[in-house]
Amino acid sequence: METLQYNTKRTQLIIPEYGRHIHKMISLAKAETDREERNKKAKAIIGVMGNLNPHLRDVPDFQHKLWDQFFIMAEFDIDVESPFERPQKELLEMKPEKLAYPQNHPKYRFYGSNIKRMIDVAIQWDEGELKDVLVFTIANHMKKNFLSWNKDTVEDVVILAHLEELSEGKLKVAASQLPLSESSDLLKFKNKNGNGPSSNQSKPRKRNRKRY
Repeated sequence: METLQYNTKRTQLIIPEYGRHIHKMISLAKAETDREERNKKAKAIIGVMGNLNPHLRDVPDFQHKLWDQFFIMAEFDIDVESPFERPQKELLEMKPEKLAYPQNHPKYRFYGSNIKRMIDVAIQWDEGELKDVLVFTIANHMKKNFLSWNKDTVEDVVILAHLEELSEGKLKVAASQLPLSESSDLLKFKNKNGNGPSSNQSKPRKRNRKRY
């Protein structure tokens, strides 16, 4: 009787989804010295791999994927004819570049990082009516965000001062665009979108009383 083998003592599987038998078949194909026989075995292994997903085995892109996985499990060390370009080990092992992540800590966090991006874009715009409308829209959005943080009210002068500070004095709301939207209107708009108390909850229920 053969001694039981634990997976921890066996060689690690490169693509575990295919199981150990597929990896052993590829190892046997690598050990084959006759190139023609090795090509036959490689195609047979690809067929077995495709049988694991029969609904996809005839799709060209899926066939390409199977051959790529075949070479990966063979550790790129097998000489067989492939209908597709062989994958490059260096390219697959290349580490992706780190994603740019904002590390800044804004002074007014309740405005959100998108407001700062909008301000930076508006600074680059040429002077004109479109820029005035954009700056007014940004200021209005800042006021709405401020009200989400402070649910009471806020004066326009506070928002305008914050806008000037965040833009380093490069953006100002045109006098023709002032005043900003009323706080009550912005709060109503927020409630309609489900971000505040619903109208049914804000109004007390009236009980039907009998009249004599």
